[in-house]
Amino acid sequence: MLEFHWPWAALALPLPWLLPRLRRRRTGSDPTPPRPTTPGLRHPHPERLRAVFAAGGDGTGGAARLDRLLWLLLWLALVAALTRPQWLTPHTEISTPGYDLMLAVDASHSMAALDLGDGRQLDRMQVVRTVMDRFVAGRGGDRVGLILFGAQAFVLAPLTLDRTAVRQQLAGLVPGIAGSATALGDAIALGTLKLRERPEGSRVLLLIADGDNNAGSFDPREAARLAAQYGIRIHVIGVGSQQQRIPIREEGQIRYRDDLTMDEETLRAIAALTGGDYFRATDGDALARISAQIDGLEKTASEARTLYLPQPLYRWPLLLALAALLALRIRDRGVVS
Repeated sequence: MLEFHWPWAALALPLPWLLPRLRRRRTGSDPTPPRPTTPGLRHPHPERLRAVFAAGGDGTGGAARLDRLLWLLLWLALVAALTRPQWLTPHTEISTPGYDLMLAVDASHSMAALDLGDGRQLDRMQVVRTVMDRFVAGRGGDRVGLILFGAQAFVLAPLTLDRTAVRQQLAGLVPGIAGSATALGDAIALGTLKLRERPEGSRVLLLIADGDNNAGSFDPREAARLAAQYGIRIHVIGVGSQQQRIPIREEGQIRYRDDLTMDEETLRAIAALTGGDYFRATDGDALARISAQIDGLEKTASEARTLYLPQPLYRWPLLLALAALLALRIRDRGVVS
């Protein structure tokens, strides 16, 4: 299919005919200078001049008509090149079933708690990194992004098909890297901002948290209602055991604390408000099973779209214009000589 990228450039076509008329209207006379009544310069070869005029060099013969035709061809070709003609070749893309998945991982200080290692000295973040790494690796066909939150929320990886890049960012997470507090509402609001422009039905936020909301500018429930308005489904994983006193590594020592609580009511409400699911991960095995369950959630249907790849054609009329210009140059040299 032929298309002109700058079709408005064709408005320049009548300029060579309009400009002389406009000049005559302004001056009230023909802009062509009058012919001298007496010769001001003697030509060394008057017989050649007579031959030129005899062949129509005064503008009335066949040679003059050929010149006008070449000038016309030159101008038409230049304007045609200026319109940027291009040939559009159809190319059909078929997207595989999948969705846009944004991971929001809690990186507050409480993720250093040692209650998910099944007797091993593994903190919550280590277990989450290991399980989520396998989860991201199996997300073929999905766009995956990564949000880190603690006292504030940050985008570590935008939505991308490059799962290796996301896994590299995920591997660098350590407890407390985003502060000691937990801003659940800010993480949901940031995820909503990044997902709202994606196709409807494919927007999914996976929220992994282990504590109460105690920082940030957004209330978690209000942020969840905003996400629901944009059709974003939030699946929530609450990380942490149900022990009364939880071991945590602090300043190189293992201490036991009883204030590492989890506001499960809020986490359940976030999932319910957006039509998502809530999972409680009390150990590493449970987190792996939850990951497999999320793996089997619905995907959006595949879709096909046709794109048109442009192939520029301006070089052909430009080549024609150069040929006409060359022909005019050759004729001018022939007449003068």
